[in-house]
Amino acid sequence: MNVLVVFGTRPEIIKLAPVIRELKRKPRRFRVRLLATAQHRGMLDQMLDVFGLYPDIDLNVMRPGQSLDGLTARIALKVGRAMRDERPDLVIVQGDTTTAMVSALTAFHQRIAVAHVEAGLRTGDPDDPFPEEMNRKVVSALASWHFAPTRGAAQNLKNEGVPPSRIAVTGNTAIDALAMMDKILVDRPLPFRLKPESRLVLVTAHRRESFGRPLENICLALIDIARTHPDIEIVYPVHPNPNVRAAVKARLSGRERIHLVRPLDYFEFLPLLKQAHLVLTDSGGIQEEAPFYHKPVLVLRKRTERPEGLAAGVARLTGTKRAAIVREASQILDDPGLHARMSRGRNPYGDGQAARRIAVFLEKRSASIKNTRD
Repeated sequence: MNVLVVFGTRPEIIKLAPVIRELKRKPRRFRVRLLATAQHRGMLDQMLDVFGLYPDIDLNVMRPGQSLDGLTARIALKVGRAMRDERPDLVIVQGDTTTAMVSALTAFHQRIAVAHVEAGLRTGDPDDPFPEEMNRKVVSALASWHFAPTRGAAQNLKNEGVPPSRIAVTGNTAIDALAMMDKILVDRPLPFRLKPESRLVLVTAHRRESFGRPLENICLALIDIARTHPDIEIVYPVHPNPNVRAAVKARLSGRERIHLVRPLDYFEFLPLLKQAHLVLTDSGGIQEEAPFYHKPVLVLRKRTERPEGLAAGVARLTGTKRAAIVREASQILDDPGLHARMSRGRNPYGDGQAARRIAVFLEKRSASIKNTRD
């Protein structure tokens, strides 16, 4: 079976790398080709180097200040041409990016089967996250095979009419990737020095719906948290998007015990995550990664498509109001018992075997997928 794996961003390659590895272990079953749209050029290249993966096709679609409609058009034209040249039996996409959505639509137009890794995540609000919520719903409408990370995600798909026979609950491949990396990261030092007695608060905030007032509130909350907790140091790897970088630097540059650092590669970020006392994020992937290392998470969003972390007690939802962020962070920082309970919670996102389950599922159905293409 000819398989084309399509990705364009750092989170996609992190979560697809274990799948690619498992498929390549079965060369008599799968001929695997990699297509990078390079929707996010630099941050994608970091991860390709980390995993030792190099695209067979690189479309290099990223443009400075790119708009969603322009990006969508470039991906559709270039991916469509590549699929006509490659003639895959199956296209694999991951998650909820513009790359995933457009590639699934392009494959559908060419009557190529689509497999969706991390299928079924929903908030129920098309504007939060934007445009990811609609992207993943579009992929679900087009995909033939749905690899749901949790039973809740699978139920979302069933509620939308996806036949259960086309859904497999696999766990999240992010946990597979962490298991791969954790063996390499033993005793790896932090990318910079912190005081030995400090508690580390790790922050990521970059989502499109956080631009403007929400991001300003997050920055003001970080100032409050640092001021009221003199034993903490805050590390914030700042996303290169100008809407993020300008706002964060304007509010936080030069603040005592708040370190604004460049975007970190996986090898640099994971040691920080392993040492963190508390994680504040609006990212989706970090909500899955932090429980792997037993780190409490505050989700800087109004809603999350990963409610399993909330149910397991390893994460809390704060929204983007300054007072709410400060209140929730202070509760965890000031209450060792609460911190311990959140740290001991079970990771609900998988056991590190998701990619193997995906490969087995596709292997069993390889004949029917090839017949569909023919």
